[in-house]
Amino acid sequence: MTVLGVDPGTRKIGFAVVDTAGGRAPSLGIIPVEALSERLREILVKTPVDVAAVGRGTNVTAIADAVRALGLRVELVDERETSLLARGRFFSDHPPRGWRRFIPRGMLLPDRPIDDYAALLIAERFLASLTEGEE
Repeated sequence: MTVLGVDPGTRKIGFAVVDTAGGRAPSLGIIPVEALSERLREILVKTPVDVAAVGRGTNVTAIADAVRALGLRVELVDERETSLLARGRFFSDHPPRGWRRFIPRGMLLPDRPIDDYAALLIAERFLASLTEGEE
């Protein structure tokens, strides 16, 4: 199954394409809201997506409608604490170097926006909810 995770916002949107069957690393990115439809069309040409997991956050109605307009099934996912968890995931993938490695991770701020990591967590939450439903 291929899931498109979407972290909606008012100015920018994080996205993550997670393929559970292919074993490929997730494809991550951050785009301006205005570029959403165009960028998602490009993604859908390269990778067939089964479902879009959209976080229930800021601007969710407009973003979910734009995703539905592309023919994708949209599932809304609770995105509580994804920003905090995304920061931890970011530093797990990109460990601090130099003097920054001595600062406790909870006090560090990423050197770039991490909406893409939030989208990855949203996609993973959706997949986890499917697994929980099977049990």
